[in-house]
Amino acid sequence: MKVKIRGKNKFEPSEAIKSYASEKLQKLDQYLNKKNEVEAYVLCKVYDTHHTVEITIPTKNIILRAEVKAETIYSAIDLAIEKLESQIRKHKSKIYRSLKRRAGVAQYYSSNTDFDLEKMETEIKTTNLVKAKALELKPMNPDDAIMQMEMLGHDFFVFLNIENDKVCVVYLREEGNYGILETDH
Repeated sequence: MKVKIRGKNKFEPSEAIKSYASEKLQKLDQYLNKKNEVEAYVLCKVYDTHHTVEITIPTKNIILRAEVKAETIYSAIDLAIEKLESQIRKHKSKIYRSLKRRAGVAQYYSSNTDFDLEKMETEIKTTNLVKAKALELKPMNPDDAIMQMEMLGHDFFVFLNIENDKVCVVYLREEGNYGILETDH
């Protein structure tokens, strides 16, 4: 696995941090297929009260991503790796159990890694869909959607963008800013 590490907010990761992150990410190699060259992108951010580590591992069909806040950069790296491991276990168990090795996704995971089945079943049970809701999309501009989202006290809001007639999702980002997702539909 190739690892690319960079800092943000005027933080430049030291060689010790780069080495630590690379060593920890190599642990994930046991879950991934050796045939495919995988790159991991690590972004380290330092704030006054905490450190944040964001790890993204894009592949052809899936994107593994974890973002974690912690008191130290090292503990944030450890927590992000644990989160990624959990995601891989979930993906792999879904592939082997319900998707019957769907072509394109299964190729990224090695088949010789043993997993704790009880732990996987517990993780799967906790991620079941518990509610479905039908929405009536109201035409509005993004500013109105943000105001509506804030009034509802939600982290996201789905709406029909009156400016481009696309279904969009406006969402609250962790740093307090807003993001918008546009669909092609």
